[in-house]
Amino acid sequence: MTTLLEIKAAIDRLSPQEYCELMGMLHPLADDDWDRQIAADHAAGRLDGIIAEARADVAAGRAEPLEMLLAEEERAEGRP
Repeated sequence: MTTLLEIKAAIDRLSPQEYCELMGMLHPLADDDWDRQIAADHAAGRLDGIIAEARADVAAGRAEPLEMLLAEEERAEGRP
């Protein structure tokens, strides 16, 4: 890949997981800041309501596995 246009096109073809991995490699400090904020929010109990709601959804059968949702997105985008 020699041009910015080619790089952008290649990025557009990445799966959601590959895109997240690339962003993590390009912006490792942003991930660290995010992780620290999530850990602080969790420790302070600010995520308790969301966690309880998610667990209730799973128990009631209202949640789908992330892998299934990602696969559906890839199929919708025409990815194998």
